[in-house]
Amino acid sequence: MVEKTFTITDPAGMHARPASALVGSLTKFQSDITMEFKDKKVNLKSILGVMSLGVPSGSEVQIAADGADEAEAMETIERVLKEQGISDQ
Repeated sequence: MVEKTFTITDPAGMHARPASALVGSLTKFQSDITMEFKDKKVNLKSILGVMSLGVPSGSEVQIAADGADEAEAMETIERVLKEQGISDQ
C-alpha cells in the first residue's frame, strides 16, 4: 500500500471538472484507490464519492492505493492533480 497526503490548492477546492479528470484517469488501474477527508473515506474511482467529500481549498486529503499497480496509480494521481491545478505537490 502507498499513501500520500495532498493539500488542495485550487481556490474552488476539489470541484467537478478536475475531480472528473482525476477519477477518469484511474479507471484503468486494478488497485483499490481511496481518498480520505475529515474521517470519511471514499473510492477515488467514483466521481460521486469524491464530490460528496466537499473538499475546500487549503484542506489536506489522504490518498491511498493498494494493489498490483499501486505505484503507477499514485504517479498518475500526482501528475493529474498538478496538471489540473488542484495540488502543487
